[in-house]
Amino acid sequence: MTNIDGRQPLNPVSVNDLVDIIAAGARDFFNAPLYGLVFGALFAAAGWVLIALLLVLGLPYLAYPLAMGFALVAPFAAAGFYAVSDHLEQGKPLSWGGVLGGVKNAIGRDLRWMALVTGFALVIWMDIAAFLFFAFTGFHGVGPDFLDRLLSTPSGVLFLVLGNLSGAIIALSIFSISAISFPMLYDRDVDFVTAMVASVRLVMANPVAMCAWCALIGVAMGLSVLSGFVGFLVVLPVIGHATWRLYRHAVPVGAPHDEANFTHMKVV
Repeated sequence: MTNIDGRQPLNPVSVNDLVDIIAAGARDFFNAPLYGLVFGALFAAAGWVLIALLLVLGLPYLAYPLAMGFALVAPFAAAGFYAVSDHLEQGKPLSWGGVLGGVKNAIGRDLRWMALVTGFALVIWMDIAAFLFFAFTGFHGVGPDFLDRLLSTPSGVLFLVLGNLSGAIIALSIFSISAISFPMLYDRDVDFVTAMVASVRLVMANPVAMCAWCALIGVAMGLSVLSGFVGFLVVLPVIGHATWRLYRHAVPVGAPHDEANFTHMKVV
């Protein structure tokens, strides 16, 4: 890695790097499993509550997009994992006060605005899901033959294709602006636009590795949903810690903290 025009470059990311990054994330989880299990359990419980609420309100057709949409807000929920990894990296003793204090400090900066961006994306995601559902199935709701119509009729198959395609486009867009922006906002006092720009630059400069990382997150989240959210107990901690390690790989500890450097970052 070399400096270009006095600016701090981002490190490139390869698929092989991702293997090491995931392994480092897994080590962080196993070195401090209690924190990961507690945060993962809270996230799983939130999923159960939201799905139950949709069923009570008679909106079961939104259960699937909501469950998959969890990936949009997961980076914000992973702030606790960033704090744990940061403590482990610096050799600081772990405590709930220290971890929660680190999260509180980050939320007091621009991390909260980044959370608002991804939260708004989740709302858009749900609106599109509802629009497509009513456009292809009408206003009759979910009947006994809903799954049969969904899988065996042209309109049902088209609904599945368009629904998942639109969801994938939204997910990839949000991933591009949040791949490293959340851990950066936890670690550094920069504005959320600067963090998003750095994240997009990293994704654009490393499309193969970052698309692989996005796909891995999507598959892991999907399997966790199919497990009744139980998989979040392990999946979320590993992904959360690995995201911190990805950020640390792309932006070394000694990188300048000022916004100008990140806004004009180059990848070498």
